[in-house]
Amino acid sequence: MTSAKKPPLDLEQCLLLTGVGCFDWDLRSGDLALGPGALALLDLRPEEFDGTVGSLQGRLPPEEAVRINYAVTEAITTGADSYGVYFRVRRRDGSLRLGHARGRVLRGDEGGAVRVLGILRSATNDGTQLAATDPKEERRQGIALMVQGTTQALSRAVTVDDVVAVLSGASGLDRFAADGLVLGLVEGDSLKLIALVGQSMQALDELKLYKVDESLPLAEAVMTRQPRFVGSLPGLARRFTRLRPYIESMKLDSAAFLPLVAQDRAIGGLALFYRGRREFSDADRNLCIGLSGIVAQSLQRAMLFDEERDLAKSLQATMLPRGIPHVADTELAVRYHAAWGGREVGGDFYDVVSLPRGRIGVVVGDVQGHDTHAAAIMGQLRIALRAFAGEGHPPATVLSRASRFLAELDTERFATCTYAQFDPATGVVRAVRAGHLPPLVRHVDGRVGVPRVPGGLPLGLATEFGMEDYPEVRLDLVPGETMVLCTDGLVEDSGLDLDTGMRNLAAVLSEGPEAAEDLADHLSRALWERWGTGDDVALLVLRRRPDPGTLQEPRIHRYVHQADPEGLADARAALREHLASWGMGEVADDVEVAAGELLVNALVHTEGGAILTLEVLSGPPRRVRLWVKDRSSDRPRKRTPGETATSGRGMLLVEAVATGWGVEPRGEGKAVWCDFDVPESGPES
Repeated sequence: MTSAKKPPLDLEQCLLLTGVGCFDWDLRSGDLALGPGALALLDLRPEEFDGTVGSLQGRLPPEEAVRINYAVTEAITTGADSYGVYFRVRRRDGSLRLGHARGRVLRGDEGGAVRVLGILRSATNDGTQLAATDPKEERRQGIALMVQGTTQALSRAVTVDDVVAVLSGASGLDRFAADGLVLGLVEGDSLKLIALVGQSMQALDELKLYKVDESLPLAEAVMTRQPRFVGSLPGLARRFTRLRPYIESMKLDSAAFLPLVAQDRAIGGLALFYRGRREFSDADRNLCIGLSGIVAQSLQRAMLFDEERDLAKSLQATMLPRGIPHVADTELAVRYHAAWGGREVGGDFYDVVSLPRGRIGVVVGDVQGHDTHAAAIMGQLRIALRAFAGEGHPPATVLSRASRFLAELDTERFATCTYAQFDPATGVVRAVRAGHLPPLVRHVDGRVGVPRVPGGLPLGLATEFGMEDYPEVRLDLVPGETMVLCTDGLVEDSGLDLDTGMRNLAAVLSEGPEAAEDLADHLSRALWERWGTGDDVALLVLRRRPDPGTLQEPRIHRYVHQADPEGLADARAALREHLASWGMGEVADDVEVAAGELLVNALVHTEGGAILTLEVLSGPPRRVRLWVKDRSSDRPRKRTPGETATSGRGMLLVEAVATGWGVEPRGEGKAVWCDFDVPESGPES
């Protein structure tokens, strides 16, 4: 007689039988997953667990929650991969049971902790640890951990918002072993609530600003600078009738109202609320007063930092132009972002200058250093650049004079910048740069290019070394194209080299919106805000408005780069696509042939690229005109090559496929045009 083979136990069953359970904690969302073994160890039924840390409060005494939170926080902040911690669980029958947690911290691509995986096990047989859980010793350790954890967390808080984040974060209530927390700051003769933490605290939202008087317990504590400990909140409602409806809705049992005093001045108040607590021992009172002192010192330091930073930002703002001029057929957007990580003023700047003959000058630069001296030099340099540009000097002359001006200021600081003159009528840009980032150009098809602008030494250094020559580069913006100038704070970040930062900027620029204002916001959100850069950022976006013509006479423009092997094919494809959409596909082949010949002629025999324009002319007859503009003044000639010649037939082909062609001289170059008659559509059969 044979016995049936028993099925093997799965992993969860094995863990459950051995008193071990697993957990998965998502630090970003706060979601917590517990396996059956972990639920059994915590004496929790599945329906009692809602997937959050808060649902464990009934099983973890406050000091144990502090102990666990401290162990996790220390592992995260020190960069450790794992941690271990003993803790006590209060079971359903009121007894205490010792457990142990072992967790592994998982980090994201940027190094920040995103998840904790681990196991919980019963530790009732760990004698040495069980002996260390004497109630008095446990209480002493719990208090020490609370103070140490709160001090450590607040030591990294720089601004008032940072302090609020520490108190209102996922572990904020655990640091104080409380069920609710309210933080208020004194503003004049009022107390403004800036943090309401806890499930029922939002009921106090209506009291966000009220007088510092005796009408509410927290305001009274601030006014008298004396803490108030209340073992029965319902009884408190008889003294403070204004608080009665809120006490009834919050369903809390006790509270501590603590003044926040720093340098003999009440700067705010902290209220801690509890469920299940009816009294405060001397140790409890001393702990609350000690914690409030730590919070007060952190808040005072943060308030001073915010005041200094606001002053620095105001100073920086006064150094920048109040507005930018309106330019016909052009969209302009500028942004300045102060560094997040410091209180000092930066030397980043931008400007837009109106020039003779309807042109404008645009500049973005950065003075060395992050202090008031850098800001002062920046203000003087910006005014000098504006003056030199406004006199109508060429870009190279503007920078050489600016370098001389900076050198004569008798300062050890230097400055980098990129300056460009733009003509809205022609789209011509003349750019120079002094040790700064080159401009980026987004074309109408979304591609982003980084023009080769050789540049020279930074301003000041160029004069010191006698190298004030700045090579000037001509760029051509066709309608719909965008040029971006920025300082290095937008592309540089710790761990990223400059080339990677420029590639990131180009990628974000290519997928951004078309309008200049929207694009400036897009670049700020995607790069500066995402990195939380410690450097200032100046950003200027210039877009030549599109010229689509009209519904009856549509028009397109393309710029074909001399060094772009795919540009010619892309331009021909664009011609065919638009002719088909206009209902003129019959002439697409002829237009492509002519465009190819004219573009090749321009790219091979002239300097720089060529601008391609295709437009519908008013009729009858129905006609399209193709323009190819380049920088050469030499007129194309129709030649008669021999039978064995391999070149010279370009204009013969153009004359063969086009209805007519001609050449128009332009200020800096020429434009070759050719027309194509579109056959009238016959009647439907």
